[in-house]
Amino acid sequence: MAKTDAKKLMGKTAAPGLSGFENVEVATVDRREQRKRDQAMGLVPFAVKINSDLVLQLQTLAKERDVELNVLVAEVLAKGLAD
Repeated sequence: MAKTDAKKLMGKTAAPGLSGFENVEVATVDRREQRKRDQAMGLVPFAVKINSDLVLQLQTLAKERDVELNVLVAEVLAKGLAD
């Protein structure tokens, strides 16, 4: 249990890319809080395995449209299922 507590503490204090000597405040969202927000919005994690070429196409399209990948995938699925 002590190891788990230590890992949690280290994860909260050490942000990637920061040395710890800088006086920088980083806004982080707790994973539990993020899950609660997602659930309130009706979002459900849904992992799938698809061809890497399709992933690249989706990522490129998301960048072109300047939207998050999750938003784009939801849009593409909704359009595909509407047919």
